[in-house]
Amino acid sequence: MSLVVPGSTASLTEWLAYLELLHHQPIELGLDRIRVVAQKLALTHPFVKITVGGTNGKGSTCAMLEAILLAAGYRVGMYTSPHLIDFNERIRVNGENAGDAQITEQLARIEAARGEVSLSYFEYTTLAALMLFEQSGLDVVVLEVGLGGRLDAVNLVDADCSIVTSVDIDHTEWLGDTREKIGWEKAHIYRSGRPAICADPVPPESLVAYAKEIGADLWLFGHDFNYSGDRQQWGYGGRGRRRSGLAYPALRGANQLLNASAALAALEALRDRLVVPQQAVRLGLSQASLPGRLQILPGKPTVVLDVAHNPHAAAALAQNLDAMSFYPYTHAVVGMLRDKDVKGVVAKLARRVNRWYCASTEGPRGLEGTQLADIVREVLPPPGKDPVTVSSFINPVQAFTEARKQAAGGDRILVFGSFATVGPVLKELGRKVH
Repeated sequence: MSLVVPGSTASLTEWLAYLELLHHQPIELGLDRIRVVAQKLALTHPFVKITVGGTNGKGSTCAMLEAILLAAGYRVGMYTSPHLIDFNERIRVNGENAGDAQITEQLARIEAARGEVSLSYFEYTTLAALMLFEQSGLDVVVLEVGLGGRLDAVNLVDADCSIVTSVDIDHTEWLGDTREKIGWEKAHIYRSGRPAICADPVPPESLVAYAKEIGADLWLFGHDFNYSGDRQQWGYGGRGRRRSGLAYPALRGANQLLNASAALAALEALRDRLVVPQQAVRLGLSQASLPGRLQILPGKPTVVLDVAHNPHAAAALAQNLDAMSFYPYTHAVVGMLRDKDVKGVVAKLARRVNRWYCASTEGPRGLEGTQLADIVREVLPPPGKDPVTVSSFINPVQAFTEARKQAAGGDRILVFGSFATVGPVLKELGRKVH
């Protein structure tokens, strides 16, 4: 059955539905297809380009770079994925989500240019972002790598500076099952002779070796850049630049100084092309926002939203929960994708949760709430004097609604496990993303 190409008046929703059906595999890594179409579109990328890869911390690092560069007066584009509520969150121009018409215009141009070349949903949208950025006359763009690095569509771009935030186990079916294999894949966003930032305190040897092999200018955390801080303020130290007396980033969490120092290392490495005064750093760090990353909503009970979906992120979430006030009960609304290390994630939080509300997630990679509940029961420690309860629900909103009914004013509700869990709950709460 041949698909009908959306017409000139088609909505963004119609275009995205078309893209989802167009390619036979939702994820198909490789740069050959996208390179062919990019050449047909004559993309030139006439701006400073920063790519950000890594297992965790990518979104936060991108958000801080965007906010600092905007505060410094630059025209900035940012491309991230996935989205929480609206697709438009993925493509931002000068601090604003791209409009539907801006995106559909680019999708129509790609459709006309691609000919017989089959592109995945992510390849289409990556090209659309790059085209819109080119059209918008930007000074600098920040591009989040979708999956891995070597074969991800974003790696089409020869970045002026690349950051790997962290390397841990995730997406094993595509990237390998060890940090060394995954680190090698992620290191491929680095470029010969250009700054290559690594914020992982214990970088895989494969990443260091690859950077040396291609002659990248490798900046290692703890060696080429670092941070220090006390309760009031923190400071960054790089190869030739120090920034002291900084307020803590608006983004909460134990790892945010690591992410912030990676962003500042990238800006130091690009100092010949981007002038960023101290005031822009201060302002940017205070204004950076990223929904769904240790997002604490006002009101009672306390609601904490976090898209943590692998053991590394769940361990950071657990640390952040421990740093919060005392709560008599913690209610966890959790939904995950079936290709994640569900047991590993649940194990990191098992001793911190009193009531589990397991939700089904949508899509081909979705995991049924009943299956998730079985895994949670398997991982939980033996019951104590106050037994932990586990229940299942057909979707995250239903699970969250029940958690709110059960939680007392002094309790805490944690919503985590996936963008597919946090997004629907945020939408239900009517919280506007950005």
